[in-house]
Amino acid sequence: MKNFHFNDISLRNKLLLVYFISVFIPIVATNIIFYYVTNENVKTQKIQDLSLTLEQMADEFRQGIDDAIGISTVLYTDNNLYTFLETRYESVTEFIRAYNADFRDIDKYVPIYSSIHSISVYTDNETVIFAGGVNPIDEQVKESYWYQNTNNLRKSYPVLTRTKGKSDKLDTFSVIRELDHYHHNSTQKILKIELGKELLTQTFNNITFPGDIYLVNEENVIEYTTDSSIPWGDRDYQFDSIVLPDNTVVLEKQYDLQYINQWKVIGVASENALVDEVRNSRNFIFYLALVNFVLPSLVIIYISSSIHRRLSRIVKHMRKVEDQNFAMIEGLDYRDEIGELTSAFNRMSQKIKELINDVFIVRIQKKDLELQRKQAQLSALQSQINPHFLFNVLETIRMRSILKNEDETANIIKNMAQLLRTSITWGKDMVTVKEEVDLIRSFLEIQEYRFDDKMQYLISVEEETYYYSIPNMSLIPFVENASIHGIEALKGKGKIEINIQRIDGKLQCTMKDTGTGMGEEQLDQILRSLEAGEVVGESIGIKNVYHRLKMHYGEQFQFQMESLPGEGTTVKILIPIQK
Repeated sequence: MKNFHFNDISLRNKLLLVYFISVFIPIVATNIIFYYVTNENVKTQKIQDLSLTLEQMADEFRQGIDDAIGISTVLYTDNNLYTFLETRYESVTEFIRAYNADFRDIDKYVPIYSSIHSISVYTDNETVIFAGGVNPIDEQVKESYWYQNTNNLRKSYPVLTRTKGKSDKLDTFSVIRELDHYHHNSTQKILKIELGKELLTQTFNNITFPGDIYLVNEENVIEYTTDSSIPWGDRDYQFDSIVLPDNTVVLEKQYDLQYINQWKVIGVASENALVDEVRNSRNFIFYLALVNFVLPSLVIIYISSSIHRRLSRIVKHMRKVEDQNFAMIEGLDYRDEIGELTSAFNRMSQKIKELINDVFIVRIQKKDLELQRKQAQLSALQSQINPHFLFNVLETIRMRSILKNEDETANIIKNMAQLLRTSITWGKDMVTVKEEVDLIRSFLEIQEYRFDDKMQYLISVEEETYYYSIPNMSLIPFVENASIHGIEALKGKGKIEINIQRIDGKLQCTMKDTGTGMGEEQLDQILRSLEAGEVVGESIGIKNVYHRLKMHYGEQFQFQMESLPGEGTTVKILIPIQK
């Protein structure tokens, strides 16, 4: 097997190979790498920007809490406030006087700090009037969420916790602190500084953050979130229970302050949202790459088509030279390498044509004359033995047999003469079915005479098929093969049947014998040899007639041979009808 070589590739494919290696693949690889690197850089930058945004939100929320913590520290050490809440009042007038003197100014901090919504105190002093920011510590308060949640912590330092707002949901934050700075406490006093909801919404609903914000405590319970699908104001909701989608970026900012120790601000954003700008520019990259593809492709196609077309024309004329057609290549004389090759080919064709006319034709004429002379000598030699001499001798023997009343011998000699005449003097290529059947009948009568009662035959021909035309001696080789190889080799008696009929607009000829038959392997070998044109055993006659029919009828010729050992052989031929 010839080894593959680069020069075996056609020129057009080489140009396409150059295009793919030098243009297509580099452009695709460059665009993919550029898009990937840009995408990663933008994503990294976006994550950094989001981290800064998240840190800014955390600082703003901490600043709002620090304002409340600062006020709670001031009030925590306010001796007048302690005196106001500790005093046992004898009358309403006494309480109002003390309220106006020591407590009314407590609301002065609210307008100063936008993060603070209200300031109130809770006490179990039953002599105070519970109004204007003074509230009782009753059973309802003791069972409230904020009271229970800060019970063990507010005595040491201020505590941030959720409290119920107007919607009766835990959606408001307050700073809770126990007022126990002075040790002469006779009543329980609690300071509650409620933060405004605007602090949460303005801080965490940042339009520059393309995702959801979660504020979680040290137990990973969501205290606040911008995710509207989370019922954080109704119950405790674990952040870990949220199923985040794939390709999600999670950013965290943790607090280390005492009153919100280990609280975290968590930002959750989709990676797709981070690179939306790059994805928007993907179409631009695609169209730019498309232009880079189309323009070189058109140039390559134009150049390769021009080269391929001109070279194909040269190859086409070179193949014509094989058939001694020395036509010139028409067209303009170009100055490139292909144009020079075309001019050289035209000159070569013209020169070869002149040489053939001057030398080769003369030699052919001499060879032709010599061949005619040899043929004449052969014909003269063949004519010395005149076939008519044989026919005349056989006719003389037949006539004398008739005179001696040997009719059977005379009939056999007649059949013998007919077979010899048909075999030696091939008069025409096409004969009628009747002529072919008469020849077959002559052959079978001779064989029946030879084998006496060993062989019988039956010929069945539809009347309308007698004058159909078939190739001369196209059936008798199969009958001869059935007689010699089928019946002769048989120990007992045998029979040959010939059936000719019209089926579906075609002529079907069937030759069947009850001879020795053959095995499947031998039958397959014969059929393969017929297709391949090989000679197997003594089947040269069958092979010749098979290929004559094949050449004459082409694809319309159908051949079928079946055989079983000990049962005989059947041959079917199906050919078009010719009248």
